[in-house]
This record gives sequence, structure tokens and C-alpha cells, in this order.
Amino acid sequence: MSKFPKDFLWGGAVAANQCEGAYNLGGKGLTSSDVTTAGTQTNPRYITYIDEDGNLGKYRQFESAPKNITRTVIEGEYYPSHVAIDFYHRYKEDIALFAEMGFKIFRMSIAWSRIFPKGIEEKPNQEGLNYYRNVFEELKKYNIEPLVTIQHYDVPLYLDEKLNGWNNRETISHFDRYVKTIFTEYKGLVKYWLTFNEINSALMMKDLIPNYPISAIRQSLQLLHYQFVASARAVKIAHEIDPNYVVGCMIAGGPCSYPLTCDPQDVILNQIKTQESIYYSADVMCRGEYPYFAKRIWNEFDFKLEATEEDFIDLKEGKVDMVTFSYYMSTCNTTKKDVETAGGNFSMGAKNPHLKYSEWGWAIDPDGLRYSLNEFYARYQLPIMVVENGLGAIDEIDENNEVHDNYRIEYLREHIKAMSEAIEDGVNLIAYTYWGCIDLISASTGEMKKRYGFIYVDKDNEGNGSLDRYKKDSFYWYKKVIESNGKDLEDETK
Repeated sequence: MSKFPKDFLWGGAVAANQCEGAYNLGGKGLTSSDVTTAGTQTNPRYITYIDEDGNLGKYRQFESAPKNITRTVIEGEYYPSHVAIDFYHRYKEDIALFAEMGFKIFRMSIAWSRIFPKGIEEKPNQEGLNYYRNVFEELKKYNIEPLVTIQHYDVPLYLDEKLNGWNNRETISHFDRYVKTIFTEYKGLVKYWLTFNEINSALMMKDLIPNYPISAIRQSLQLLHYQFVASARAVKIAHEIDPNYVVGCMIAGGPCSYPLTCDPQDVILNQIKTQESIYYSADVMCRGEYPYFAKRIWNEFDFKLEATEEDFIDLKEGKVDMVTFSYYMSTCNTTKKDVETAGGNFSMGAKNPHLKYSEWGWAIDPDGLRYSLNEFYARYQLPIMVVENGLGAIDEIDENNEVHDNYRIEYLREHIKAMSEAIEDGVNLIAYTYWGCIDLISASTGEMKKRYGFIYVDKDNEGNGSLDRYKKDSFYWYKKVIESNGKDLEDETK
């Protein structure tokens, strides 16, 4: 018998800025992705701009922007998000493929700038509303439940440029208007919502990027507060519009990091890092208040929280209904110097000698997924979804348009086994959406060759290709997994 409950929601996940394309069609406004160039595992992505004297330039993604600039599209630069995999025009074809695999749920995001191109308008863009309605209706045609991320990193660029985005409390009111609009518009079409994708990533950056400035950490702590409040208000608005709405938080990484050694200093460091990067955000959203260790974090970075009494009421009244998280890998923390490190385009901590690593330097650790599920459920006792998990790899397509990705099947098999064990442990896991179920643009590098999907998309790193879709071996394997509700995990292609 399968350990997965009979109504378990199997599916896949994408994000608008990595798959939709049509960046300037249908009334859509620009976002940060639309001014971000392609990179590679070793070369960073850049953000392009024009300065006040009319000079064009670019700066590295995740680094401080020059002063007095306006981010803009520059002719001759390659921006992967502009076309992406053209899900905007090909969603019917793609959803039919998802249905063929047997998807019960499909995680996607709404591009805020399709609904409010600048983010500040009083009335929404009807063409954008119609587009997502069409997508949701197409999913419903196949009895696939949409799981919708309200903000998957991208903010309307105008809102970011003119109001300083989430660094400004005023953005909360614009987000209020946005969520009221979509909660009202899609009542009866969407049940499951996520407020902010990987909301804790703002704090994780200080450990991923060398020499991250303390001023940026303080800024992140204040920005997060405004997002926590906006998320809580969204939960309340959702329940007022439709009591059947289920709204979750989305946390990056899961609480799976290990002390590199049994040195007590490594153990304490690992505990502190987990509190900072995971539980600081998850506690606020699940428990409705800042955790006991928040003041230690604030003191460490000489940060004074700017908040109102109403903020704390909102946080308490807007607790989420479920926990969702992404899980790709685990990390190791240590106080030791001169240890071997992991990572590709980011620093991923000390290398774990007990694990294998992907081509992109990511640890492959299915046991860490079971551990994370148990830790989250023990702490919050809320239903859980694993909404991102997958293996990025270089896939080769042969003369028969076939892709033999046994390595992806192996990765997935072991992670599904880990989820099965977590369910046996007693965790209330209700859904799994494999990340990049169709090949898409990598968020970290902007590449296409770092492929995750069950479906191969004919496009290369420079944007060349037909965009035709081809089923990989993993497509047929995942179809069988869903049909058997996680019981049949054998790979017959070997």
C-alpha cells in the first residue's frame, strides 16, 4: 500500500518570470527580471540601466545599484525573461502535457505587473486578469488544482523605482489592492494561495554572498517586516472574500542544515543560522509574532524595528493556514577555517563529506527532506506542501528527440521515498509540486542548459531554438508514480 494519502496532490511548479515570456504584451509592465541579463554558473547576471546623463550601464545582480539610475532594457542585450519558454502563448499545450502526466495540482505565479503594470494604479489591467482566468479555466478543464504564488520575487519595476519597493511601508497598501483584486476575480477558480515566494531569502543572502554589508541586512529586516504585515493582511482579506481559501507561507530551503562537526561551537552556530534563515520568518507567519530570538538578531546587527501597534495585531490575526517550502539541498555550518566549500553561483557553506553533489555544486540529500518535514511539522502542526524540489542538470536530446534522464528519476525516487517516510513519521504532508516540471529559465543563472523539467524545451542559453516540447524519460516515470500514488517508483528505462 502507498503511504501517501489517497487525496495527495501530485504536481509541478513554475514561476511567471521564468516561463511566461511576453514581457511587453497584454498591457504588462516591466519587472526586475525584464532588465536582468543571462549569466552562467560562473558568470553573474547583470541588471541594465540608464543614468541621469543618458549613459547606459549594468551592475551585478544582488549588488548595490549605482545612484541616480533608472533600470531599463538595452538594445543588444539578451534578457531570458522576455521570451522565456513562451508559456504565455503555449499554456494550453503545456497544461495538456501536465494533464497527461496526471497532475492533481499545478503551482504557478501571477505577475503583479500584468494586473497592475506600475503597481500603483487604482484599476487593474483587464487583459491581464483575463489571461490568468483563461489559464485557471484550462487547468480546471483537466481537474488540476491551481496553487498560486502572489509574488514570486518580481515587483512592478515602477513601484520599485519610484517608491523603493518593499523598503517603503506604502507598498503594503498597493499589495492590499492587488490581493483584493485577484482574490475577488478568481473566487471559485483558485483555492490554494501562497503570499511571498521564499520570503526568508532576504535574510539568507548575507550567508550566500561574500562581504554582504550590514546596512543591507538592516534593510532586509525592515523590508521583511513590511512583507510579513502584507502577508498577514492578505490572509485576512482572503478569508473575508472566501472562507474556503487556503493561504500559506513559502519558505526557502527547509530547516535542513547540519553542524559540520560535533564541536559544540559548530552545533550552536548551526542552531543560530537555522533560527536566522528559517524560523525567524516562518515563526512570524505561522505563529503570528516574532520569535524569542528576534531581539538577539536585531541587537547583533544594531537594528531597530519600525512598526506600529496595528502591525502586531495584523500579524496575530493573519496567521497562515499551511506551511510550504522549497527543498533542493542541505548545507553545513562550521566555525572552522579553511574547509572545503560547496556551491556554484552562490556560496553554499562547508562541503558535506557524506553527500554527493550536482553539476551546480548542490548537495543531494533526500534524508534532509524527511528531516525538514519533521522539523516544520513538529514546530507548527500545520498541513505541509513541498512546493519546490528538483534536479538541475545538462540534458542531452538525441536524434529521436528523446532525453534519457535517469539521474533525475534517481534523484526524484529518493526524495519521494523520503516524503513517504515523513508521512509514516506522522507528518501531514498534503502536496508535492516538482520544480520546473517543464524546462524554464534558471532564476539564479538565467541559463536554459540547467534543466529541471520532465518536458524538454528546445531553447539554448542564447535564446535560440524552436521552443518545441519533447517528453523526457522522467515524464513517463512521473506519470507512473502519480498513477500509483507514489507506490511504483521503479525505473523501467534502465
